[in-house]
Amino acid sequence: MDIEFKKTNDFLVGIDSDGCAFDTMELKHKECFIPCIIHHWGLKGISKYAREAAEFVNLYSKSRGVNRFPALIEVFKLLQKRPEVVARGAKIEIPEILVEWMNKETKLGNAALAKYVEETGDPLMKKTLAWSLDVNETVDKIVGEGVPPFPMVRESLEKLQGKADVLVVSATPQAALQKEWANQGLLPFVQSICGQEVGTKKESLAYASLYPKNHALMIGDAPGDYKAALANNALFFPINPGEEEASWKRFFEEGAQKFLNEEFAGDYQQELLDDFNSHLPTTPPWKELD
Repeated sequence: MDIEFKKTNDFLVGIDSDGCAFDTMELKHKECFIPCIIHHWGLKGISKYAREAAEFVNLYSKSRGVNRFPALIEVFKLLQKRPEVVARGAKIEIPEILVEWMNKETKLGNAALAKYVEETGDPLMKKTLAWSLDVNETVDKIVGEGVPPFPMVRESLEKLQGKADVLVVSATPQAALQKEWANQGLLPFVQSICGQEVGTKKESLAYASLYPKNHALMIGDAPGDYKAALANNALFFPINPGEEEASWKRFFEEGAQKFLNEEFAGDYQQELLDDFNSHLPTTPPWKELD
């Protein structure tokens, strides 16, 4: 899927959506993604551990914000190693065909998956597609008209207007992003929206190459957002999980102007990164208890 993008300012700001601009990460994963995982993948007998694994992968670790398909594989891997799961005799299989598809496909969305299912008829991929479609339907039903952006998001967008081109860079489906940003009246502040169908965050942020050095910035709440920025020689402003309001307040009051004044790179950037890295662990809490 191609998008229309035209450089109109000297600066570019990419913004992630779920968990970054909007307080939807907890809601979507705990009420939509995880119940659908338990239902479609037959994990009712170990639902407690499936929930803990999925919350760790998607919300409370350095894999936070990863695309739903690799996240699903990581959940299965954690469950395979969980002693309580083994003790209950639960058989957790890794869908290797899904792993192979992920390694080949860059646009990890339902459209590409549906095309693959149509071409191959593989039952495991049909199951994956059914789960993913159910997730989208559940999100649409439960999240509904959406939730407001975090405080200071709108004000930050207003501050950037006329000075920086704003790009939504997300692993969320395009239609959901369009709906959420439109419902909150934020589309006038945005140049373009790049969802999962457009490509990876790294690919979507490639427009940074159109701007001078230190004139492109990614705002995100997950390590994947930082990696996308790093891959495109862009700066990074973190929205720290659990401290989103304070992070946006800091961006509005300090970070935005430092970026526009070309005072962001260097010590200020490193200070932000050090703080961000302290918020997300790599080891699940149940392993620390072993």
